[in-house]
Amino acid sequence: MPEGIIVKALSGYYYVMPVEDNGVPSVEGSAVQCRARGIFRKRGTSPLVGDRVSYMLTENGEGTVDEIHKRETELIRPPVANVSLAVLLFSVKEPDMNLNLLDKFLVHIEQAGLDALIVLTKQDLIDPEAEDRNIVAEVKALYEQIGYEVISTSSRTGEGSELLRERLAGKISVFSGQSGVGKSSMLNALMPGLTLETSAISMRLGRGKHTTRHVELIPLDNGGFVADTPGFSQLDFLEIGVEELSTCFREFAQFADQCKFRGCTHTHEPGCRVLAAKEEGLISESRYQHYEQFLTEMKDKKRRY
Repeated sequence: MPEGIIVKALSGYYYVMPVEDNGVPSVEGSAVQCRARGIFRKRGTSPLVGDRVSYMLTENGEGTVDEIHKRETELIRPPVANVSLAVLLFSVKEPDMNLNLLDKFLVHIEQAGLDALIVLTKQDLIDPEAEDRNIVAEVKALYEQIGYEVISTSSRTGEGSELLRERLAGKISVFSGQSGVGKSSMLNALMPGLTLETSAISMRLGRGKHTTRHVELIPLDNGGFVADTPGFSQLDFLEIGVEELSTCFREFAQFADQCKFRGCTHTHEPGCRVLAAKEEGLISESRYQHYEQFLTEMKDKKRRY
C-alpha cells in the first residue's frame, strides 16, 4: 500500500503527496485526491494536513486514506500534524520589531512543544551607522543567550536564505509573526518560481480576516514543507494554564526549582529565586515584564470565561 503525506484538506477531500522509499516526499509528483475511510469518523478522529498516511488507489485515479500513521505533534490552531519547527518572522524595520508579540509567540510555541527559529527580516533596511544596528544586535544576543536560534535575513540581498533553507530541509514548518514582515517574499526567495502573492499569504493576527481559508503545505525542493496558514491566529492564552506560563519562559527553569515555595508565581513571593535572578541581571528585564503582563492577561481572561 503506497504511503504519502497530506498536503491539503478541502471540502472532504485529502490531497496526498506520495513519498519515496526513503520517506522523502516526491515533490515532483502530483498529489492524489483522496477520501477518508468512514472508520475514522467512528473512532472520533480525522486526517489532518501533515499526516503521514497509507492510502489505496481507486479505479478513477483517486484514492482512499486507509491508515493514519502515529503523529509526532498535533496543533489545534492551525490544525496541522507533525510540525516540528515554528519559524517566527519579525522585521527589523517597517514595521519595527515588537518584542512583546515575539515573546507571546514563544510562549505558545513552548507550550506546543515545538522548536522555534527566530528570523529577523529586512536586514537591508538597517543603516550601518545608525543606532538601529546596535538594537538588532542586542535583540539577537538576548534570544541566543536564552537558547533560541536567530537568523538575520534579507529577501532583497539574499542574506541568510541558504541557512534558512538548510533549517527547513526534511521537516514540516509553520511560519508566523508580525504583519508585513515579508513572508511571501521570503518563501519566493527560498523557492524561485513559487510566485506567491502577498495577499494570499497574509500574516494578520488576532481576529482579523485571513485570505487563506484552509491549511496547505508548500513543498520545498529539499524535502521540507512550509504550512501556508494564518499561523497561531489567536494568541489568547485560553489553552494555557496560569501555572504553566512560567515553564514557557526557558530562562526561568534553572532558577524556579530553587524557589522557597512550591507553586511560586515569581511575582511577589519571598525567597523567589527567579525574582532574585532578574535583580542580578540573569533574566532580561523586558522578558520578565512580558511574563508579568501575560500573567495578568491570563488571569483576566480566565475570570471572564
